[in-house]
Amino acid sequence: MAEIPVEKLNEKQARAELARIAALMAKADAAYHQNDDPIMDDAQYDALKARNLAIEARFPGLIRPDSPSKKVGAPVAPGFAKIRHAVPMLSLGNAFSDEEVREFDARVRKFLSIEGGLDYTAEPKIDGLSLSIRYENGGLISAATRGDGEVGEDVTSNAMHIKGIPHRLENAPEILEVRGEVYMTHMDFQALNARQIAAKEKPFANPRNAAAGSLRQLDASITARRPLGFFAYAWGALSAPLAKSQIGAIQRLQTLGFATNPLTALCDSPAALLEHYRKIEALRAELGYDIDGVVYKVNDLALQARLGMRSTTPRWAIAHKFPAETAWTRLEAIDIQVGRTGALSPVARLHPVTVGGVVVSNATLHNEDYIKGLDSKGQPIREGRDIRVGDWVEVYRAGDVIPKIRDVDLSKRRNETPYSFPTQCPVCGADAIREPGEAISRCTGGFSCAAQRLEKLKHFVSRQAFDIDGLGAKQIESFVQDGWVREPADIFTLQARYGSGGRQLKNREGWGERSAQNLLAAIEARRTIPLNRLIFALGIRHVGESSAMVLARNYQSWGNFRNAMQAAQPHAGEAWQELNAIDGVGEVMAASVVDFFHEARTREMVDRLASMLRIKDVSPPQNTGSPVAGKTVVFTGTLTKISRAEAKARAEALGVRVSGSVSKKTDILVAGEKAGSKLKKAESLGVEVLSEDEWLALTAQKG
Repeated sequence: MAEIPVEKLNEKQARAELARIAALMAKADAAYHQNDDPIMDDAQYDALKARNLAIEARFPGLIRPDSPSKKVGAPVAPGFAKIRHAVPMLSLGNAFSDEEVREFDARVRKFLSIEGGLDYTAEPKIDGLSLSIRYENGGLISAATRGDGEVGEDVTSNAMHIKGIPHRLENAPEILEVRGEVYMTHMDFQALNARQIAAKEKPFANPRNAAAGSLRQLDASITARRPLGFFAYAWGALSAPLAKSQIGAIQRLQTLGFATNPLTALCDSPAALLEHYRKIEALRAELGYDIDGVVYKVNDLALQARLGMRSTTPRWAIAHKFPAETAWTRLEAIDIQVGRTGALSPVARLHPVTVGGVVVSNATLHNEDYIKGLDSKGQPIREGRDIRVGDWVEVYRAGDVIPKIRDVDLSKRRNETPYSFPTQCPVCGADAIREPGEAISRCTGGFSCAAQRLEKLKHFVSRQAFDIDGLGAKQIESFVQDGWVREPADIFTLQARYGSGGRQLKNREGWGERSAQNLLAAIEARRTIPLNRLIFALGIRHVGESSAMVLARNYQSWGNFRNAMQAAQPHAGEAWQELNAIDGVGEVMAASVVDFFHEARTREMVDRLASMLRIKDVSPPQNTGSPVAGKTVVFTGTLTKISRAEAKARAEALGVRVSGSVSKKTDILVAGEKAGSKLKKAESLGVEVLSEDEWLALTAQKG
């Protein structure tokens, strides 16, 4: 949608924008973490993430289960063994201005109820590839990439060849996971690319890609020939503390033989943090390796432990990022792409231009309004300057999967004509309708539209969905083109239709008997599928991987889920209310799921698919480690022993589902001072009510 300022978004626009951002960032995560071939730079990604967080802060009730604020990285790529991190590898929240740094300090102080002195460390944020190295009894046991934060790729043999990573430690804790960044210097990068070109191989786009590509080699001998370095800056699992402070722990890592960054400093205030940021920024061009900001961390490790984690980021640290870059070039054409949900997305085709060290030839144009120079309310953006083919445009690499056009140079405009947005789908010819209040036009063709059908089927077989070995986007395109597959159920009848006879799969171009047998066996294996993966694979608008799991855990079986969606009527009835009461399911998602199952042709298609599958039930997570695990708890009123934020964080760490509203599914209401309407509703519903002291006693925690 048009870049409407967050403060001007209405609730409907905010929902749509959060959905758009979640989809874009999921694609970017996969490209960056799995393929080492990013489709956006850090500035773009950070701007998109910042916009998502700003919208969530303004509309907390709209936070999506698949929100980028709840995710880290992407699933591991094929080809490597997997290693589950003993302690998750989380990403950092970002700051882009001095004011946001001061706000970070204020949040920390408020959470901890601290008014006096508070020390932080400040260190360069290395633009490389995160690595976790595990030592046991002083010996290097394993090394793993970040992956999705929970599971990474086993690159142990490769890590053995990296400068700055000791193979043996003396006087170290019995168990020690050292974390840091693998990087490549500018000089080594240039030399590597010279060798790539001489060998007639593709050069790397930047040092980060070169470092990631070098580390993630299935042949460790290739890694050995690549000049990689490593800076240690953190740790995971520990059998004994390294120190009492962040700065002390970094110094301990250095004494153990790890390279640590010499620009790491101790700062006693936000002003001191910003002063060190300016110093590092001024030195940036002289460092000889890439950095993209400065990381601030609370120095006292005991305070770090109290602050704890959000779902994907620590409360005690933040990355202060450097600003993005722009460039000017010619807009050569505007193409329309049709996505899985029918959205018509205009894409600018640009005369290639280098922006921030990366050659850019495409940019997003968002929608019709953005091209016209208007927001969704008809108010001007870019001072009302529209975008026309042939214009000289400013490309800004911050805020989308592909760069966006920031402005137009009218002084260079000649006879260019205004762009007319299509009212029919360019693929199938069906009407393209823009619903009232929507920023995006959508093709009404559904599965009859070749573009939507193809994209929906690609999604169906994607890694997070059915993940059928040997059946990827390329194979789906071929099968769809030849009419072998028109809907998901057709995949599971390939054996019956083309396993024998004249038109056998093995006789297709590019296929043989072995590959055909392997594919049919892989399809057969995927007849058994967990409920959450099936829900995600259906491609329901607004339902991502995380929200599919939320739905699966709530309904537990396919029968329960399908029947509940069929019974639910939008905005009315018990089934609708139960769906909306699920933590993490908002009204937009609920309406999308219900509408999906209420469309007769779609429901019939899904029923045909389900009849061919063995759908595994999904149970809610079980945690017997605390007396409140699995319960839904609401906090209300003023808490005096600990802050509301810390109370929520502690509860979630005990396996509690913290909700913001009271319903018949609420198990406990914790009532602080001046509790109001939530307390009255809880009492009327017979919900157990505890005081703050009673809650702390139940959970065996002291304020």
